[in-house]
Amino acid sequence: MPQAIAETIFDILYLSFALIAGLTMLVKGKNPLVKKAGLMAALLGAGDSFHLVPRCYALWTTGMEANAAALGIGKFITSVTMTIFYLILYYIWRDRYQIKGRKSLTAAMWVLSVLRIAFCLLPQNQWLAYRQPLMFGVLRNIPFAVMGIIIIVIFAQEAKKANDHVFRFMPLAVALSFGFYLPVVLFSGTAPAVGALMIPKTIAYVWIVLMGWKLFRQSQVQEKEH
Repeated sequence: MPQAIAETIFDILYLSFALIAGLTMLVKGKNPLVKKAGLMAALLGAGDSFHLVPRCYALWTTGMEANAAALGIGKFITSVTMTIFYLILYYIWRDRYQIKGRKSLTAAMWVLSVLRIAFCLLPQNQWLAYRQPLMFGVLRNIPFAVMGIIIIVIFAQEAKKANDHVFRFMPLAVALSFGFYLPVVLFSGTAPAVGALMIPKTIAYVWIVLMGWKLFRQSQVQEKEH
């Protein structure tokens, strides 16, 4: 019961924050960059809700195994939306630092996104099963991890060069999110306690959304000054 209470409160706060911040930026933001940040945050909250809401329900009712199908479908949806999340973040990077060209990098991000989603669609993932095959968990996360590495490197290069106070910690936030997520992929099947790393992983995503919110607040100040 304490786990159910703690997780439910945490999930409600997280999903509410991501959705409210995202929709606010989408509706009130006039800057295209802010709107992209809003779309990214709203997608994060909406996608994660498909996994976290069934998880909270399972904690309060018949348990994880009895709700495996709903949890698996939610996990699948979240896997797809998180792929799109990082693709949007790539375009935020392009717009923020006015990157021209880089067609090969853009193509690489799209190819990795399509590969990740294609791997997620394979029936061998066994999304509806309580225990899913580790091999396909690793396989579908390879292109996702490569996307994360690209985001870390390109933001680290440009944010430092531009002395960007809004996104200067983006590489660290993304690195932390993957650092907490990958052990869960690899070891949660044999060591369920590793699943607790999803909490700091989620906090890393909150940090990313907060950077978008900071950009939104800055744009509002600039609009008032003009």
